[in-house]
Amino acid sequence: MIGSEASEAAATSPTSPTGTSVTLLIADDDEVTRSGLRMLLAAQPGIAVVGEAADGVEAVEQARLLRPDVVLMDVRMPRLNGIDATRQLLAESAEPPKVVVITTFENDGYVTAALSAGASGFVLKRRPVRQIAEAVRVVAAGEAILFPAALRRMVAARPLGSAEALPKAALTGREEEVLRLMATGLSNPEIAAALTVTLETVKTHVGNVLTKLGAQNRTHAVVIAYESGLVVPAFAG
Repeated sequence: MIGSEASEAAATSPTSPTGTSVTLLIADDDEVTRSGLRMLLAAQPGIAVVGEAADGVEAVEQARLLRPDVVLMDVRMPRLNGIDATRQLLAESAEPPKVVVITTFENDGYVTAALSAGASGFVLKRRPVRQIAEAVRVVAAGEAILFPAALRRMVAARPLGSAEALPKAALTGREEEVLRLMATGLSNPEIAAALTVTLETVKTHVGNVLTKLGAQNRTHAVVIAYESGLVVPAFAG
């Protein structure tokens, strides 16, 4: 888990869960951007760029054909935007690729919608390529890219879209506490240390939170926490 902008380059395994290079599909409607990302990311250790897509329709088609570990997904694309492409990818396969949203502006409302659709996190196009590569590796390893400060800013600019999710979920007091800590960007081991409980206990609580909220992943759960008001934009950091 990457918990803040300052820790974006935290070390992680450079390979996919199978022990091979992480396979990556790049979806962006700007040919120059797409080609540049392909060239730069292909040169990064442990990443194999297997394809490109110029819009959301191509992204879905290429993901079906190539079965990449990760899709680096622009959100504003013709024919099918990155939000709907993400939703479609995650809905049609038992083992879908992980999705990392790549965007120009961190306060883009499309990004929050993509996270709610199931994307594992987001990165900014202006970030150094090594940080974009790190984001790809992190989600391939099953973690989420979570930037609490940026996420707070995005959600604070949106109307509350999931206000009923938490009341309906009936989280226990401890589960709400775990969700608050998740929203600060803490990893499971860090939450375990903060609460003085075992890692397995934290994993159980996190699993319960995701199930009760109907969240696609950890990042989606945090979006719901902010939008519902459980975690206010000024919380932490």
